Amino acid sequence: QVQLAESGGGLVQAGGSLRLSCAASGRTFRPYALGWFRQAPGKEREFVAAINWSGGVTYYADSVKDRFTISRDNAKNTVYLQMSSLKPEDTAVYYCAADFSNTPRLTDPSPWGSWGQGTQVTVSS
Repeated sequence: QVQLAESGGGLVQAGGSLRLSCAASGRTFRPYALGWFRQAPGKEREFVAAINWSGGVTYYADSVKDRFTISRDNAKNTVYLQMSSLKPEDTAVYYCAADFSNTPRLTDPSPWGSWGQGTQVTVSS
């Protein structure tokens, strides 16, 4: 059983920055990838970014490319999401997820096996 715990959400003005963290605990942690998804009210959960756990290859949604940066600290079993130039449309609950299946469909939330409880990010205009 793997537990994921997000932190770092909050209220920020448009143009500002936030850094989200996701710490993993539980069984021996050997995911293929860690990722971030978000869900705004009335919308489906959408892919934000992912990072390959061993090689560090990163993937981003077009909507956040060049504004968000995903990184990981393998020693701490932690993944981060540095968010800059935030926009009101970035407002959502952000979820951390771990993939243990080596899914080729990283942008699809269905194959991701473990999820955190989510952290609210609100960007005011």
